[in-house]
Amino acid sequence: QVQLVESGGGLVQAGGSLRLSCAASGRTFSRYTMGWFRQAPGKEREIVAAISWYGGSTYYADSVKGRFTISRDNAKTVYLQMNSLKPEDTAVYYCAATVAQRVGVLPNEYDYWGQGTQVTVSS
Repeated sequence: QVQLVESGGGLVQAGGSLRLSCAASGRTFSRYTMGWFRQAPGKEREIVAAISWYGGSTYYADSVKGRFTISRDNAKTVYLQMNSLKPEDTAVYYCAATVAQRVGVLPNEYDYWGQGTQVTVSS
């Protein structure tokens, strides 16, 4: 089992930056693939970025490539640095973890989820 606690959501202006954090704990967590997903009203939950347990493999949705960066550190914290934010980025952002070693892109590939944090980007 793994527990995830998110922080860093809030309201920002378009073009601004925000960093989300996900503090994780649990058995064998260091070998969990971690991902960030988001869900806007009326839309399905979608992948934003994911990172392998060793940090050497990452995935980014086309919509955020070049703007967002996912990373993780030795403190079992996963980050999502979001730059050049757009109103279209407005959504609830979720941290997720899976024991699978591949970098999955579908929500059902992940086993554990944070509570979600709201990110709102104003124009």
